[in-house]
Amino acid sequence: MIEERTVDGGDLGAVILRHNPRARHYSLRIRNGQVVGIIPQQGSEEEMLAFLDRCRQRLLQRLHAGTPPLRWDESTHLQTCTFRVHVFRTSRSNFYANLRDGVLHIACPEDTDFEREQVRQLLRTLFTKALRHEAERMLPRRLQMLAARHSFHYAGATVRNTQSRWGSCSSQQRISLSLSLMLLPEHLIDYVLLHELCHTVEMNHGERFWRLLDKVTGNRAQRLRRELKAYRMLPEKI
Repeated sequence: MIEERTVDGGDLGAVILRHNPRARHYSLRIRNGQVVGIIPQQGSEEEMLAFLDRCRQRLLQRLHAGTPPLRWDESTHLQTCTFRVHVFRTSRSNFYANLRDGVLHIACPEDTDFEREQVRQLLRTLFTKALRHEAERMLPRRLQMLAARHSFHYAGATVRNTQSRWGSCSSQQRISLSLSLMLLPEHLIDYVLLHELCHTVEMNHGERFWRLLDKVTGNRAQRLRRELKAYRMLPEKI
């Protein structure tokens, strides 16, 4: 009989641990965007999780391999939590960006060759700058509001351009938030912020942690967790 349970794999999302009496070795595979760990008959979950950690970077690369780089040109369609991107040509001779009324307008000279890597890098830089501005404006304030609402206390918060975790909380109760959060809908941003705030009380992902997260999310922790798995973090090259 094959037995399985789901555990939190951190930046890998929810990981299925499956005991298979026919298996001879520990193995990992990706099915429908989810990591599955196969445990042999005489194996243990502890050894499986250690094997998972050794393979973490390779698995992350495979999970993100199906996300193609964004095409930067006048057809670009990119929506963040607080603004959308509008790329257009102009008679001016220089590139410039202007964020107003929920739209990041990126102007490009008439003769712009969008296939050039130098151009793509410039547009990525303009977009990331705007994304950081909005993230630093919104995320710490939202975190503070949720902490006050649910009586959490934390030492400080920073926003970073990480590609492996939506957020993290140190043992000193300092919370780090990823720019990628700005690509999520607001209710999932709140879920990640509450997840990290719960770590100021429970530093692991044990039963007490999930009970606390359930309490502050209206008993929706597992549903929100599954919904978050459908989203990908900002790739290194967009």
